Amino acid sequence: MLHFLPAPLKGTLAAALILLNTLILFPVLLVFAIIKLILPVSFVRKGCTVILNRIAWIWIGFNNLLMDGLHRVEWDVRGVEDLDRKHWYFVTCNHQSWADIPAIQYVLNNRIPLLKFFLKKELIWVPLMGIAWWALDFPFMHRHTKEQIARRHELKGKDIAATQAACEKFRYTPVTIFNFMEGTRYTPAKHKSQASPYKHLLKPRAGGTAFVLGAMGEMIHTMLDVTIVYPGGRGGFWNYLCGRIGRIIVDVRVREIPSRFLGMDYENNREIRSDFQRWITEIWAEKDARIEELKQT
Repeated sequence: MLHFLPAPLKGTLAAALILLNTLILFPVLLVFAIIKLILPVSFVRKGCTVILNRIAWIWIGFNNLLMDGLHRVEWDVRGVEDLDRKHWYFVTCNHQSWADIPAIQYVLNNRIPLLKFFLKKELIWVPLMGIAWWALDFPFMHRHTKEQIARRHELKGKDIAATQAACEKFRYTPVTIFNFMEGTRYTPAKHKSQASPYKHLLKPRAGGTAFVLGAMGEMIHTMLDVTIVYPGGRGGFWNYLCGRIGRIIVDVRVREIPSRFLGMDYENNREIRSDFQRWITEIWAEKDARIEELKQT
């Protein structure tokens, strides 16, 4: 509709409208977050959770419609036919730029439950956003360092137990937990400093994923292995807002997580740790080959 506008103007307009969308919806979200906080009754909290997730869904949906109205992006989406909003998922993806998150939201928003991230427990004190994350049931991690556990042995195993308790609410409400397994965005400099064995990827960090599966193994049995490719070159978030990314390939592979990794004790079981790292390495090798294939085609 507004495809003819200059790229910087489209970027500025997109940023302004996303901000306006946030300013309109955030007070509504805050009202239901406060109700959920001060009325700790099961049916009230569940009702508020449904409304809060719907608010987040509307926020993402508006942003997606905005991108369609401003830009002509050719979306090449594969492997999403059998996804279900009533299923529990763990999602991981290669990380190239901050455009990855809105691209994934664009593709998956209506197909699976709302994407949620594990957050450090200290982030709950961030003004306004902390209560919003809490209200949307973003799980907060309780992690102790090896030094803390060495000084206080009673802390051993407390991390998983506390996170399992925090995630108990997901037992009856489908959820999608998202994690960039590389831990940071890919750059040639990072690739070189890591001496990464992959052509298009940084080394995966298995520990964070293992922590999620250890805490939520009874609920999450399926991994969505998402691969994003920008055939015209990696595009940053500003280029995404400006419509300078002409084509985006999103390839989704559904993987059933081996039962031995569900609820595993990754930190204390050396055998399971080695086995899990080997499994992740195989996935990453396949992903690297898939990126090469997608770039060629």
